[in-house]
Formats: sequence, C-alpha cells, structure tokens
Amino acid sequence: MSSFYITTAIDYVNNLPHIGTAYEKIGADVLARFHRFLGETVRFQIGSDEHSMNVKKEAEKRGISPKTYCDEMARAFEDIWKKLAISYDYFIQTTSTAHHQSVRKCFEQMLAAGDIYEADYEGWYCESCEAFYMEKDLVEGLCRHHGKKPAWIKEKNLFFRLSRYQDRLLAYIRAHPNFIRPKARENEILQLIHGGLDDISISRSGFDWGIAVPGYPGHVVYVWFDALINYMSGIGYALAPENPQNGMSQWWPASLHVIGKDITRFHCVIWPAMLMSLGLPLPKTVFGHGFVYLKGEKMSKSLGNMVTPLDIVDQWGADSLRYYLLRAGSFGRDGDFTWENFALRYQSDLANGLGNLLSRTLGMLKKYQSGVFIAKASPFFHDIRQKAARVLGEVERALDPNIDDDIDFHQALAAIWELIRDCDRHIDQTAPWALAKAGASDEIAAVLYGVGEGLRVIAVLLSPFLPETSQKVWGQLGLSSLMPWAELTQQALLGEALPDGLLSGELFPLFPRIER
Repeated sequence: MSSFYITTAIDYVNNLPHIGTAYEKIGADVLARFHRFLGETVRFQIGSDEHSMNVKKEAEKRGISPKTYCDEMARAFEDIWKKLAISYDYFIQTTSTAHHQSVRKCFEQMLAAGDIYEADYEGWYCESCEAFYMEKDLVEGLCRHHGKKPAWIKEKNLFFRLSRYQDRLLAYIRAHPNFIRPKARENEILQLIHGGLDDISISRSGFDWGIAVPGYPGHVVYVWFDALINYMSGIGYALAPENPQNGMSQWWPASLHVIGKDITRFHCVIWPAMLMSLGLPLPKTVFGHGFVYLKGEKMSKSLGNMVTPLDIVDQWGADSLRYYLLRAGSFGRDGDFTWENFALRYQSDLANGLGNLLSRTLGMLKKYQSGVFIAKASPFFHDIRQKAARVLGEVERALDPNIDDDIDFHQALAAIWELIRDCDRHIDQTAPWALAKAGASDEIAAVLYGVGEGLRVIAVLLSPFLPETSQKVWGQLGLSSLMPWAELTQQALLGEALPDGLLSGELFPLFPRIER
C-alpha cells in the first residue's frame, strides 16, 4: 500500500485564523481524505509556528509566559480546525521537545558539513513576516506583503551558505518539473535563483524566545530556519533510526507541501538547500496556493477586515464554507469572499441543489412507498452508475497537480454537481406524482430507485469534499446500517447498489435556507 505524506504551513499564533488560513487547511484536508479514499496510507500534518517575536509580544501584552500563550493558542487553533472537519493526523508545536531536538540535530549536521559560519549581519527585517529582505525584495522601500517599512538591523549572526547550492537548485528544478506547482510559482523561483542567492542569517542574537543554538551562547535559531524543520520533526527525525517512532523511512520525502504563495521562497529555495546540506531527499511537490481576499483586499488584523471561519461555521456549518472556498476556482489562483456571493452559492447549489434533491426524493419515497426502496433497475440506474465511474476519473485528474499544473477543486465539484442535475432532470421528466395518479407503481419504484442510487454515489464522491454533508446523505438514505460512512472508499462507489427493501432514515434539511 502506497504512502502519502501531506503537510500545510504551520501558523503563527499571534492571531486566530481567518478564512484565508482556513482555505489552505481545507484544501489540504480534501487531498488527504481523497488519498485515503483511494486506499493509500496517509499522514496529514499541520501545526503552529511559535518562536516568533510577535508571539512573544502578544504574550507579554496578556501578562503570561510565551509558552503558556502558545499552548492556549494551539488548542484554540485545533478547536477551529476540528469544527471545519480538518482530518489531520498530527498537530506539531515548534515549542515541543521533539522539535527542539530535531532543530539542534539539523544545525549540528549542517555545521559539520561546513554550511554554517558566523559573521556580522546588516539589513532589512520585517517583523510581521519575521523575515530578512534584500533591498531588491522591497517595493518602494516597503515589505511587499505588509506595506510597512522594515527595520534596519545590525548584529552578529550565524549564516547558512545558501549561495553554495544555487547551481544544484537550478539543476534540480529543471530535472524535476513536478517539484514546484503551479508553473507560475516555479517561474518566480527560477527568476529569484537566476538573480543570485546570498547566504542567509539563521540566528538572532539578543533575543531569548527561541531554540538555543548549540555551542553559541546568546543565539537562538531564526524562526524560519526553525519552522521549516517541523515537517521532519513531526515524524521523529531526531530519534534513532531503530526507534519505531522514527517515521523517516516511511514518510520522507513528503509527498506534498501545501503552502501560501507568499512563502514559496522559503520552501522552494531555502528548505531544499537545507535538505541538500543534510543529504536528504527533497519533497516531491511544493504547491503554492492563492490567497482569499475580502472584496479584493487581503485580510489582516491591521486592516480590520478579517472574516473568521467561526463567523460562518457556527451558523451555517463547516461544509458551507468548505464548498464556497473550494467551488470558487482553482487552488493556485486567488479567490475572493463576499457575503453576497456566499449566500448565493449556499442557496443555489447547496440548499436548492443537493439539499432539495435529497428532500424531494425521500419525501416521495415516504409518500408512495412508505420509505422503502424497491429494486427496479432502469436505463437511468445503469447510466448514473456509469457516469459516477467517469466522474471519479475526472475528480482524480482535477486533484492531481502533476496532470494539469493546478489543483482544480472547482472542476471536481462541478463534475459531481452534474450528477445532481441529472437526478433532478430525471425526476422532472418522469414526474412520479403523475405516475402515482395513473397507478404506475412499478414505474415510480424504478424512478426512485435510480435517483436513490444517484444520491448514493453522490454521497460517496462528496465524502472528501463535504464530509459532514456526505455522512448526512448516507444516513438519510438508510445506508449507515449496511456500511459505516467512515469506511467509504472508491470500492464503495460502484460496489453494491441500494439493496431491495432498504428503509430510508430520518429526513431533515441538509442546508436550512438563508432567509436574509
């Protein structure tokens, strides 16, 4: 059985996540669920990035220690991710003992390889990014991400010989066309490398919140160098190879790093160079997704325009937000959130689409057949099963960035929604209510059995995207007694159809309508 190791960027804990942060976790969750659906062994890791100057400042404002603050925020983040049905296997905190051990081990190995040296640093530092920048990286003297003027810093630091790996990085990227996705991100990275790579500072002096640098009193590891190593510390990198908790042989190299487009420089230049220094293989693919804007503006605490996941989830459920963000466009491009568009998409696709199809089908089943499916195969029954097999192929292609360069959640969902429209059209064309007046009970049974089978395959296909909705459909069809929803895989898609005599479950609205 093949393994699939997927990670997301770890999040700063100085603020709770907005829906742009949630977009990354939802996208990665769909991919993790889909690979489990295909029968692969999956590890899905997320976490929190905690050794930041901004984190320390926030803790001081609250009058608590940075570690206490980080632990509280990590739990708050996890609560939000669980409300969004993010099916992660491991949540790593960079303040954990295992992570500290891994960072020190990496540092010592790079030092032994001759890739770390001490020197004076003088340059621009953006506190919001927690990143050093060259003059050429700024836009009219300002950070391109935050629009603020960075601070000029001068201190004695430890440096990593990034320049040593310039030619190797270029050669690797050219030889591995699937390493950076989408292609636009690869072009940006190639341009950056062609412009020349400078050695980078990997420590801070005179700053006590962080991982102490072995052998260099007064230095802590620079937060970005520290954070990148989480992908290995989470799978037991610091442990002895014979330790059963060391998962490097099973999980490394990572199958997919899912990150925001603003941090590709760290993940596609610095991180691979660090791995080369350690003599380790590089992740198979790094995917830089687009941003979610609010009416064209980037969401941030300083702008006061943040929409949080809980603004939506607590009232309309996790799947409404998951669907809106996934349906908006391809993962590699920027999207936009407005409350008006959210309400329209919710009402048209969820309430009036899938929700109405399930409601009308089971309503007629209870009215005409006492809620019992009668196995009457029809041309539509066979057609919907064949279409479901084709849709699975379309979904698999849409979610593979190595096929068409992007991850097209919107195309995958559009293909599934075609099945919903097929079922609706079939009901309208056959008109079971008219058949009932004519006493055509066999014809009614065939219509409802065919549409019921359509709903069954729709529930299976939706399970990676809208897990809570999929489970509700599965239960309302009465299938939970035959196969637990958690066991749904691609084998269930075209396996046993609805059995004769299946009694449907309790009927309730999937998506209550938005009244205003």
